[in-house]
Amino acid sequence: MPNYLRPRVPGATIFFTVALADRGSDLLVQRIDLFRSAFNATLKRRPVAVDALVVLPDHLHAVLTLPGADNDYALRWRQIKTRFSLGLPKGRLRQSHVTRAERGIWQRRYWEHHIRDAEDYRVHVEYCWWNPVKHGFVERARDWPHSSLHRDIRMGRAGPEWM
Repeated sequence: MPNYLRPRVPGATIFFTVALADRGSDLLVQRIDLFRSAFNATLKRRPVAVDALVVLPDHLHAVLTLPGADNDYALRWRQIKTRFSLGLPKGRLRQSHVTRAERGIWQRRYWEHHIRDAEDYRVHVEYCWWNPVKHGFVERARDWPHSSLHRDIRMGRAGPEWM
């Protein structure tokens, strides 16, 4: 198995895709209350700036900015996943799940991309906003209830094309 080395950049802005093990599930929106609780409890203890977030039935996308001296986003995702999973029955468990004391709810890994510049940031924030339309859940991004787009419209950070 290859050894994956995560970049350790304090204060980095990073785009994430985090998925459930069952990619056909609707567990994240079915239990959005539990996900919000797990997410908020983790960020209360280990704050980050949530630049964009969209929660879809079986995966989520986020653009997060770490505090200036902090580079430990892996710990945050581990805590969010753990808190969410503890409120649910176990998923299908393989021996590797049992060995690692996992519950079989989440895909073990997630995808991350360190944001390079203002254009890269804009593209990834808008990708979060647009994703429910891309997947066919809604016709307009603003109609998806589990998106930071609503906050950004209220705060004037999303242009008229999103309203």
